[in-house]
Amino acid sequence: MHHFQYKRNSLYAEAVSIQEITHQMGTPCYIYSQATLERHFKTFDQAFSKLPHLICYSQKANSNLALLRLFGRMGGGTDIVSGGELYRALKAGIPPERIVYSGVGKTEEEIRYALKEKILLLNIESPEELKLVNEIAGRMKKKAPISIRVNPDIDPKTHPYISTGLKKNKFGINIHQALEEYRLAKNLPHIHIAGVDFHIGSQLLATQPFLAAIQKLKKLISQLIKMEIEIQYVDLGGGLGITYDQEEPPHPKEYAKAIIQELGEIPYTLILEPGRVIVGNAGILVTKVLYVKKGEKKNFIIVDAGMNDLLRPALYGSYHHIQPVIRKNRTKIQADVVGPICESSDFLARDRMLSLPKSGEHLAVMSAGAYSFSMASNYNSRPRPAEVMVEGREFHVIRKRETYAQMTALERMPEF
Repeated sequence: MHHFQYKRNSLYAEAVSIQEITHQMGTPCYIYSQATLERHFKTFDQAFSKLPHLICYSQKANSNLALLRLFGRMGGGTDIVSGGELYRALKAGIPPERIVYSGVGKTEEEIRYALKEKILLLNIESPEELKLVNEIAGRMKKKAPISIRVNPDIDPKTHPYISTGLKKNKFGINIHQALEEYRLAKNLPHIHIAGVDFHIGSQLLATQPFLAAIQKLKKLISQLIKMEIEIQYVDLGGGLGITYDQEEPPHPKEYAKAIIQELGEIPYTLILEPGRVIVGNAGILVTKVLYVKKGEKKNFIIVDAGMNDLLRPALYGSYHHIQPVIRKNRTKIQADVVGPICESSDFLARDRMLSLPKSGEHLAVMSAGAYSFSMASNYNSRPRPAEVMVEGREFHVIRKRETYAQMTALERMPEF
């Protein structure tokens, strides 16, 4: 569900006309619906109300401070994967005791930063990382709260680039090796074992892979109990998918019901790391049509948003529904919607049937709230777009459009 609807053939975000926003903000521009964000967060949170739990929003999906503050004020925490994301979380007001830190490549500086700020958990992803965390905690005269991210070798049936729970993936520690690492962690003087963690992938469209991973996790936990290792948290990661085209992912209530049934009564606090399912359909990218180019074999609708603004189609071949901001009764055209970047992979859609637009009109790229602005770049020296949050009848600029001067502000030209 989302709050982007047509009123008298004009697309609105909640009670604000998209045309009004683009008139003031220009394009490309990301627009988010606060009501949608709140609804999705509450729905996911309430689905797990039967168990003690903490929703740690997966910040990599969209790390804008306004979104983080919104979720923090609703009682949420965040799942981070870098020192920069930790900085953002703290700046947005998320308490450190609601922050968990995943990621295979934490640096010494990032580990020190996390321990200094007293975050809830460091999710350990390799034996060498475990030893390094112990050393750093020792130097800081602290005990590091950790969980070990286990790799359950479960096929999530998703795009290979966003699969994370198979043996061949770089993430986590093989579930059969995990017991040995827990045994080592138990004997390390500056480690406090607080939990166990897994994350098997992103954009999952069925509950079965989650349930298969939980079955393996339950066996591991029973072995930890025999080793007299007590845990407080079970982190089930995230990964629940959304509808971009014809997908039919389980509703959060259905997902939660299946997980709770599989877990049974547990004396632990669940940590859940939803990202895409909260923000994906809560945002759109609005772009302006520059030219319509009719070729011998293909037609092209050339727009001012490119792969630097929205990388997913070029990177994953992802589908985003595209619709006009102002609906008009026109002839349909089959065309590629492409951007201005000097790459043949610079497209937002291929072979799409669309009403023939005219130069200067606007298109809305739907379901662009997740892994969209967060992957934006300055490729071809293009400034990153503005971001706007709509709240009822008002909208707020939550990130100004980047300027040429800001793009080059950190660069220096030596006297050669």
